[in-house]
Amino acid sequence: MNSEFNRIAQEFAHAQGLHLTDMRALIAILDAEHGDEGPMTPGVLRLRLDLTSPAMTACLDRLERSGHVRRVRSAQDRRVVHLHYEAAAKDVAREYFSPLAASTESARRRFTADELAVVVRFLRTMNDELDRLRPATPADES
Repeated sequence: MNSEFNRIAQEFAHAQGLHLTDMRALIAILDAEHGDEGPMTPGVLRLRLDLTSPAMTACLDRLERSGHVRRVRSAQDRRVVHLHYEAAAKDVAREYFSPLAASTESARRRFTADELAVVVRFLRTMNDELDRLRPATPADES
C-alpha cells in the first residue's frame, strides 16, 4: 500500500515538474496550515525534512516557480517568512488525488467501525515502533 501511495505521489510530482522532496514539503506545509502550529516557516520545514539550507532554498524556489507555494513575510516580524500552499495548486492536487480518496473511501466502507478501530490501533502501534528505530536528531533534542 505504501509503495502504491508513493507511486501515485511520484507520478503527481513528475507531472508537476517536482521532486519527491517537494511533495514532502507540500504535505508538511498543508499539514501546518490545517494544524495548530500556524503557517510553516522555511527553518522549521528544513528541520522537518532534514535538508541543508541550500537544498531547502532550491526546494522552495521550485515550489514557488511552479505556483504551488507562496512566501509571505510576517506582518509582526518582517524577518520571518511564512509558507503558504497556493489555492490554485491545492485545486490541482485535489483533482489529481480525488480518485485515490474515492478508492480509500470505497475500501473503508467495506469494514465495520470495530474492524477499522483495530486497523487504526495496529497502524498507530506500528508507527510508534518504527519511530523508535529513528535516530535522534538535534531538532528532537530542542
